[in-house]
Amino acid sequence: MLTISQIVEDKEGTIKGLQKKHFPHAEQEIEKVLAINGDRKRCQAQLDDNLAQQNAIAKQIGQLMREGKKEEAEAVKCQVAELKEQSKVLQSQKEQAEDSLRALLYTIPNLPYDDVPEGKTAEDNVVEKTGGTETPLPENAQPHWELAKEYGLIDFDLGVKISGAGFPVYTGQGARLQRALINFFLDEAAKSGYREIQPPTVVNSASGYGTGQLPDKEGQMYHCEVDDLYLIPTAEVPVTNIFRDVILEEKELPVKYCAYTECFRREAGSYGKDVRGLNRLHEFSKVELVRIDTPQHSRESHKEMLAHVEGLLQKLELPYRILRLCGGDMSFTAALCFDFEVYSEAQKRWLEVSSVSNFDTYQANRMHCRYRKDGKKIELCHTLNGSALALPRIVASLLEDNQMPQGIRIPKALVPYCGFDMITK
Repeated sequence: MLTISQIVEDKEGTIKGLQKKHFPHAEQEIEKVLAINGDRKRCQAQLDDNLAQQNAIAKQIGQLMREGKKEEAEAVKCQVAELKEQSKVLQSQKEQAEDSLRALLYTIPNLPYDDVPEGKTAEDNVVEKTGGTETPLPENAQPHWELAKEYGLIDFDLGVKISGAGFPVYTGQGARLQRALINFFLDEAAKSGYREIQPPTVVNSASGYGTGQLPDKEGQMYHCEVDDLYLIPTAEVPVTNIFRDVILEEKELPVKYCAYTECFRREAGSYGKDVRGLNRLHEFSKVELVRIDTPQHSRESHKEMLAHVEGLLQKLELPYRILRLCGGDMSFTAALCFDFEVYSEAQKRWLEVSSVSNFDTYQANRMHCRYRKDGKKIELCHTLNGSALALPRIVASLLEDNQMPQGIRIPKALVPYCGFDMITK
């Protein structure tokens, strides 16, 4: 969440940033924050004054007792009792203000960086780069859901029988392809210096609040109500929360972790062509990259993560493009975000396969993730994460863009992981 110092020191800049993200009633919400913070500060100032008075009176009582003036000392003690009662009320008011302030800050998104484009929807995103390999397809090229059925790779109907729509069952070479991609992505991350983590796939509410999924995306997460646990929408949540309430040493940064997990998303309200086949699922596999870094180096870390994801798409020989997201299309928590999309020739559309984000201090402030600068001063870290990669749309594109009369070709980089170079009937 935003820090109070950010808001107090640059109120107008904060409002302008929130407006760039198209956050409704930005000015009114910031005025609420400042008003509640003013109440909190007044309570704290009065508490400090009361404590100073109590300390002064304590000295006075000691002096009176040494002079044998017990009655006067007892009378002065009553003043202390009154101040203590006042302080109890003030402490309660201060705590209420702090709780209200925290709850309000949880509902206010992160501020976008200056180089985030203006815009409200995905149509306003800026194409930064295109690349990759375009493969000529046969006439009447099929979409992946038809190929999956024809080649016996994915059983969507069986998934509906077992769980419901959005929970596919991968079979035969389809299951091997999934496993090959997971291992390929993890091995590539290891080569880039990421330490592999295998975290839980359920988290408590503190973890959800730490990375910003709660309260913003509560309706999109599967909630185990009896135990008050949430199925993770991404490995970002458990991996980043490893550093909740942690103070790192500057020499330890940047921390670079990667994790493969299943991910779960309700995707409420999704319908139409966007959810056909593997385009949008309730459960899917993903390899995630997470970095914890210093404010001075996080921009460089972001560039390195972007280069890593682009390298994966190049090795998979897929046509891709990189988008710089506009303010209105960015996530609640991101300060800067780039999306990677691969082109589905059979569907004639771009499919998002990765978002690589820098969150500045937003998540770190929620989690109390800090580092000791120069061995002395404690400061907030910067957090970053990115998909490397989400499997469903990668699989969709691999099947669609590599279909040939004799079968579906496997990119060279994946052949050692699959154990075959062609998917056949």
